[in-house]
Amino acid sequence: MSDANESSAADSDYQRFDTEAEFQAAVDRLLAQQGRELRIFDPDLQALRLNVPARIERLEQFLLASRTRRLYIVLHEPDHLTRHCPRMMRMLARFAHVIQVNRTHNEIRELQDAFLVLDSEHYVRRPVARFFRGAIGINDETEALSMRSRFGEIWSASFPAVSATTLGL
Repeated sequence: MSDANESSAADSDYQRFDTEAEFQAAVDRLLAQQGRELRIFDPDLQALRLNVPARIERLEQFLLASRTRRLYIVLHEPDHLTRHCPRMMRMLARFAHVIQVNRTHNEIRELQDAFLVLDSEHYVRRPVARFFRGAIGINDETEALSMRSRFGEIWSASFPAVSATTLGL
């Protein structure tokens, strides 16, 4: 194995987590990575704590780092976001030009996993969204690219669902 391959393998990091605290730490670690497009698939976004000031601040920092940054979210049910996350809704209004929130079509609402993928390099994944057990992968292009491709399939089976304004403008 060459030195370049050894360095690349050493730079990738895969860690499992089992608790909510470990999951939240993994999400924060993911948000601290360099990247341009963050894609989130979650049934209802409850586990992501999108009304906690520190989480909103991290997402804002991610978006403010470059005008090319984007946030794409797909969920099954938007009620938690629209009713219980006023901070996230304000952020959506402020960054409406770079955030899109879609809702899945009925045909794929049985999907039970949840994941965040940053570009094609980093991810946080929970195989069953109602549990906090999962894994984070940093600099894992193989798995992250696969998850990005899966997100694309989910995105194509979804439609715009949440707007910062009541009129949807």
